[in-house]
Amino acid sequence: MTEEKIEELNAELTQETEVNESAAESQETDAVAEETVEQLPAKKQRGRKKRVETQEVKPESEWKEQVVQIRRVTKVVKGGKKLSFRAIVIVGNQKGQVGVGCAKASEVIIAIQKAIADGRKNLITVPIFKTTIPHPITGRSGAGAVMLRPASQGTGIIAGGAVRSVLELAGIENILSKSLGSKSPLNAANATLEALKALRPFNEVAKKRGLTMAELLN
Repeated sequence: MTEEKIEELNAELTQETEVNESAAESQETDAVAEETVEQLPAKKQRGRKKRVETQEVKPESEWKEQVVQIRRVTKVVKGGKKLSFRAIVIVGNQKGQVGVGCAKASEVIIAIQKAIADGRKNLITVPIFKTTIPHPITGRSGAGAVMLRPASQGTGIIAGGAVRSVLELAGIENILSKSLGSKSPLNAANATLEALKALRPFNEVAKKRGLTMAELLN
């Protein structure tokens, strides 16, 4: 074998070894890259899980608020007139509890927030019979009066303005009503609240009269 052939064989062997080494290095780098790619989502998922655990899911509140009126009012002071806003808000859970709140503030948002807090302080429990009220009732507040009558299934809420808002948030579905006297939304809401407060369920009336429910209904 000549020296030229020996040199050619050595050159081929060196090229093969270099190719094999580069292939092995590329495989190692691919494996490392795959590991890092596999690990990254896991880390992200762990981080997301921790964030989800740390963030408490707040349940939706069952209480609902409805703004009846926002009015600009003034107060005469020594230096002149002080302007502010008055908000009337109805608060209820549509499950037999309802309240009327009224508050004043220099800004509308603050007045509404204060009225909501005032309404939650003055909640009453309404005795609902099926989807209506147990018996006819009339409530009064100031110069306003509201008359409420039970209604059959499918009638709906026959009312308007503040009276309707109070009855809806109280959870009553079928009722007849009529507003008498003053047309002020605050008087109408308070008169409706007084009427609902004066309602008495059948079992309480039967107990006071010393009768059973069957005797009372008959």
